[in-house]
Amino acid sequence: MPEMNRERLGVRRVKAKRALSYQKRQILLCAGTGCIAGGALKLYDYFKEECARRGLDVYVGLAQEEETEDVTEPKGDGVYLKKSGCHGFCEMGPLVQIEPEGILYTHVQLEDCDEIIEKTILKGEVVERLLYELDGMKYTKHSEIPFYHRQHRIVLENCGTIDAEDVDEYLAKDGYVAFEKALFEMTDEAICKEILDSGLRGRGGGGFPAGRKWDSVRKQPKGKKYVVCNGDEGDPGAFMDRSIMEGNPHSIIEGMLIAALAAGSDEGYIYVRAEYPLAVARLKTAIAKAEELDLLGDHILGTDFSFHLHVNRGAGAFVCGEGSALTASIEGNRGMPRVKPPRTVEHGLWAQPTVLNNVETFSAVPLIVRKGSAWFKSIGTEKSPGTKAFALTGNVVNTGLIEVPMGATLREIIFDIGGGIKDGKQFKAVQIGGPSGGCLTEEHLDMPLDFDSLKKLGAMIGSGGLVVMDEDTCMVEVARFFMNFTQNESCGKCVPCREGTRRMLEILTRIVNNEGSLEDLDLLEELSATISETALCGLGQSACKPVQSTLKYFRDEYLAHVVDKHCPHCNGRKKVLQIDPELCKGCGKCMKQCPMEAITGQIRMPHVIDTEKCIKCGACWGCCPFGAIREE
Repeated sequence: MPEMNRERLGVRRVKAKRALSYQKRQILLCAGTGCIAGGALKLYDYFKEECARRGLDVYVGLAQEEETEDVTEPKGDGVYLKKSGCHGFCEMGPLVQIEPEGILYTHVQLEDCDEIIEKTILKGEVVERLLYELDGMKYTKHSEIPFYHRQHRIVLENCGTIDAEDVDEYLAKDGYVAFEKALFEMTDEAICKEILDSGLRGRGGGGFPAGRKWDSVRKQPKGKKYVVCNGDEGDPGAFMDRSIMEGNPHSIIEGMLIAALAAGSDEGYIYVRAEYPLAVARLKTAIAKAEELDLLGDHILGTDFSFHLHVNRGAGAFVCGEGSALTASIEGNRGMPRVKPPRTVEHGLWAQPTVLNNVETFSAVPLIVRKGSAWFKSIGTEKSPGTKAFALTGNVVNTGLIEVPMGATLREIIFDIGGGIKDGKQFKAVQIGGPSGGCLTEEHLDMPLDFDSLKKLGAMIGSGGLVVMDEDTCMVEVARFFMNFTQNESCGKCVPCREGTRRMLEILTRIVNNEGSLEDLDLLEELSATISETALCGLGQSACKPVQSTLKYFRDEYLAHVVDKHCPHCNGRKKVLQIDPELCKGCGKCMKQCPMEAITGQIRMPHVIDTEKCIKCGACWGCCPFGAIREE
């Protein structure tokens, strides 16, 4: 292939756009981690084989002629089969979307494929029974479903709509246009100013202005500088970054390229937890294809700018979501935070100035540079512009990945998009921001969700996890669950976090078991304040937020445990979960789902629950296909 330059890349993009425009009949299968677990790849293979057997031309990827200076029309009509990223509607997977009609089929199984081909692909008819239904109304089009209709998807726009592994599809959606603009038409100072003017704040939890961070690195003395993307995402129930890495990896690469131009960097790292194998694979594929197009490497597009990008897999330590611990891990050291200052912008990876942002932040950058800072500021609130992706989980009808403007309310998210609480029960609380966040209650349902509003309440957006709880939830048990997670994940470097969270977990366990006292509540508050003020890093400083918020808003439940010795929501937790050996088939599903590794056993032999390790989260109960798990 001839050496790539701006003109040749433009020709390639025009060809990709035309090729995409000729794809009338598309079958888009959600190939995010959730749908793959539900059998999406088997559906993909079956559609491919069966369509071909029926005499249909089946194309995978954009059908283009070989690279030439002329833009030629793609191949003839046929079925274009694609593995997209996560569609977000995880509760309804596996998902199959048919274009150009925009039909979305839910809970698709292998036995449904023939009917979809026969009715929809060949005759243009709709398979009614596979449509999403709400309150007696069936929705044919993807765009009309309330879950999607009430979102504002910009960072997630390409997730679920393009082939995640096809760089030409990304080019067809104006991919790398922003990078070209930054490379050929903007100075490093102008790039920083555009990001600063947009008001983009870090989506990893801290909410620090990205433009200020980039400009700080730009102003450091010339020399080696790094750009690092935090894709660690350790919060329980959070999968926003994972979905972007799986579904739109080139947006991250493009954002990092622009950051590298602004900061004066020639090398970068994407730090991904090893538990995200699909994200790692798709990132590596995207990097390889970007290198083929001369968008990564030396003398990019014939200029003096060079940038090399690597994927670094982490071992899954929660603390490595903290910047200095993350860079220590990339260096091959144990992931532990250090005292600051100096900050990462001055003393980051290998002690060099480093731009460090998370996946969602970098993915927003190409849109800002391409469409302008004014466009981005027109979305969201004045001090928190743009959108935010959330992972909506828990006791809500429609769980999944969503994106809404900053300033959206919990009521809009939980009831309009999420469809309300399961089984018609009452809303009780939502844990926002994972273990580093806090609980919000009914009185907060109409409060705008943005960085500053939540900070006033002692909560934080964090990376974007939202765990919804209904009226039957014991909030003391919730506090214990998150404290148990934090204590297990503490790196142990500082005494307040290492020992303080251990003592708090012991107290919470006593209270949940109805063995606590009123003095324990005072001690919890005292320990919370001490740890928050003295822990070394931001993770330790925010570790007590779930306890502080539940003590504030649900103190009556703590009193029920320590005074009445009986909690109406958990029946005192004297009951334990056990596996009936007569019903257990030894399939191992419960063992895989248990977050505490409390279940042991051999395949095809009855399994056993260790009641000392069990936190009664119910994960095993919900996944057992034989009803072998019971409460005693």
